[in-house]
Amino acid sequence: MDATTITRVLFSTPNIHVYTIPPLTSTKGFLAASWTAPPRPTAKEIFTARLRVVESSISADDAPTNLAIEIRLEDSNSGDLFAAAPYTSSAVVQAALDSARFFAIRVQGEGGMKATLGVGFEDRSPAFDFGIALTEARKLLGWEGSGAVNGKSKEGLGEELKRDFSLKEGEKIHVQVGGKSRRVHGQVGQHEEGAKDEGSALFSIAPPPPAGKASESVALPPPPPPKSQASSKTAQDLGFDDGEFGEFQ
Repeated sequence: MDATTITRVLFSTPNIHVYTIPPLTSTKGFLAASWTAPPRPTAKEIFTARLRVVESSISADDAPTNLAIEIRLEDSNSGDLFAAAPYTSSAVVQAALDSARFFAIRVQGEGGMKATLGVGFEDRSPAFDFGIALTEARKLLGWEGSGAVNGKSKEGLGEELKRDFSLKEGEKIHVQVGGKSRRVHGQVGQHEEGAKDEGSALFSIAPPPPAGKASESVALPPPPPPKSQASSKTAQDLGFDDGEFGEFQ
């Protein structure tokens, strides 16, 4: 049985800066401001490399197609491979929280050893294209888009949608509207509790941001301008007759 491998380059850029970066100290993510901040940057630049995102499709006659995507750091001149990061989960590449040009990439060596390297783009345009390529890669791998919905596969979502939420005969719900109450047919008892749990899982809404953060990011509108002196004048000051009938007698 002969296997056929087809490769496709999803993204390529000739010059990115590769750094050794300090370990992650926060659960929120990486901050790239200190990587290159003078006079004592926390990261050390290794070299300037070429970055490519490569898709490999391996197919055989009697076997399903095996799709793999890899992020490669290569020598810009010779093309020799320096480090590779198999894109097996979205956590392999993490964007910096404070910059759109810096990323942390978890590379893997031949013996399975893993290390996290920092990469920096000189311009925002190739960094944006790199993010688009990763989005396309996730769709190809079935993590999102046509392959998944909100992180769930089509099969898993279909099982949830097949659950029976129909109303049972003889059950009622007590609904209070405008201070008055009335009874309508619906679900109560144990079935009502189950419906609440399942409904909240299917149709949950993310909570709003904390009040402290919202107040910092949203600027208050400026105060209205002071009223002009003309607006405080009376009708007589402006030359109008405010008698009972005015000039129309």
